[in-house]
Amino acid sequence: MHPHETVDRALRLSAQGLPDRQVAALCGVSASTVRRWRTGAGRAHVTPNPRRHSCPRCHGRDLDGDAYAHLLGLYLGDGHLVRCRKQVFQLSLFCGDTWPGLIDEAAAAMARVMPTSSVSRRQRIGCTEVKSYAKHWPCLFPQHGPGAKHRRAIRLADWQQEIVSAHPGRFVRGLMHSDGYRGINHIRRVLPSGERRYAYPRYLFKNESADILALCGEALDLLDVAWRYNKRNEISVARGEAVERLDEFVGPKY
Repeated sequence: MHPHETVDRALRLSAQGLPDRQVAALCGVSASTVRRWRTGAGRAHVTPNPRRHSCPRCHGRDLDGDAYAHLLGLYLGDGHLVRCRKQVFQLSLFCGDTWPGLIDEAAAAMARVMPTSSVSRRQRIGCTEVKSYAKHWPCLFPQHGPGAKHRRAIRLADWQQEIVSAHPGRFVRGLMHSDGYRGINHIRRVLPSGERRYAYPRYLFKNESADILALCGEALDLLDVAWRYNKRNEISVARGEAVERLDEFVGPKY
């Protein structure tokens, strides 16, 4: 009988798409043993693996709504799903290296939503890819599909809308921390009395998907934050009280 830790590690590696022989070499067992564990044959003595029942949509596991609303915003802003081997999907978020605190927060949200799957990071040029492998990521992100998000309809399922309505601040935080910006807008005016310059903080959220922009606007409405379309593909929050209100949920990047 092999230790439970060995069985769990082998199943975790198999879930990531590694072939049985490679998993066997990493775990110090035979390939046939890995195959039996993976298929469930001869495992009556093994403690049931929670990873087989890890999906909130399929298996009824509790879903952390606060973390999910944040992760959904990050995914819609700058994330994607890739299908790997054996029906396993890779969820990736691309976070700018300028803000290490946001990278840590993205990884934490991913781990809270799918605690049975490990989260890793990969350094890219100018950014860090935060990723996790699981068979059931598409269940949590039904917006997944071929091609860029702005070239297909993006609609929230009823259960997603309920979570966003309950946690609009976390959803907007994810959107702003992926495709958003908080900075100082500088204005120059030439008046009869002379040149005047103004500066004030504002938020911008830019996305090529009209549907995602609309979702951002609906969440801002739930937060009582005044906003407007600054451009065709950009939302602006610039009124003083609106910026202060949004700071409570998003805040300057750290």
